[in-house]
Amino acid sequence: MINITWLRTFCTLVDVGHFTRTAGRLYMTQSGVSQHVRELEEQLDTELLIRQGKQFSLTNAGEQLYREGGEILQRLSNLQQRIGEDPPYAGLVRLMSPGSVGLKLFPQLLTLQQQHPKLVIDYRFAPNSDIERALANHEIDLGFMTNVSDDETVSCKPMAQEALILVTPATTLEPSWEKLTELGFIDHPDGAHHAGMLLTANYDQFQHINDFDKKGFSNQIGLILEPVGRGIGFTVLPAHAVAAYQKPELIKSHHLPVAVSETLYLAVRRQHALSNRMHTVIDEVKRWL
Repeated sequence: MINITWLRTFCTLVDVGHFTRTAGRLYMTQSGVSQHVRELEEQLDTELLIRQGKQFSLTNAGEQLYREGGEILQRLSNLQQRIGEDPPYAGLVRLMSPGSVGLKLFPQLLTLQQQHPKLVIDYRFAPNSDIERALANHEIDLGFMTNVSDDETVSCKPMAQEALILVTPATTLEPSWEKLTELGFIDHPDGAHHAGMLLTANYDQFQHINDFDKKGFSNQIGLILEPVGRGIGFTVLPAHAVAAYQKPELIKSHHLPVAVSETLYLAVRRQHALSNRMHTVIDEVKRWL
């Protein structure tokens, strides 16, 4: 392995063309410059300079080392500069969130990326367990979860509240218990959890989601309301998912007497410094939510 200090001394010597001036530039003695060149020649087992009194010229090996070594030193300098930089609007940010909040955030983050093309957004929709695992395994930088993580390596802080909405076909004017029983439930990955939170607070009759006939299931957040819009059943979803539905005239959102919201948590790796670009995304998300 070529010693970088010796290589830098050699390349500076070739640039300057004089031992004494090279020593002054590198804050060394002239004998120190000569020693570095000799060390390189011994390590490479070849002459690099043809010495002619106080002047010198390069051997073929010296010319090759100067040319390729200079490129290496430049790349190292650029690497050091890039590592030292921490721009707020450039670089990759990897995020995960449940589908509902993702429908709200993803378009906004794409707008942010359009405004700052060097910022790259990698957004995945996933349930809480997958988000927790991805954070612990360093597969993402930021997560947005609706539960506090049990993993000791993951830190969660409350960030926002999202209302849960009872959604029926547009023809359902009043969501009585009898009407919900007649309709049946359109399930989704968080269906039992969301329905349990909202219906427990508003219907004395509710005991379990299995009180209703299951009329369908979808794990695609953008499709959960499709069977509801077709009159097949009802469901309970977070507000952002309802707002994103493309056929609002086919459904009816019911705001029940007891409002129930779900807390959204910002999840990061504990004791992990966040880059400026990650803070940019977090600040923008707080503003949007």
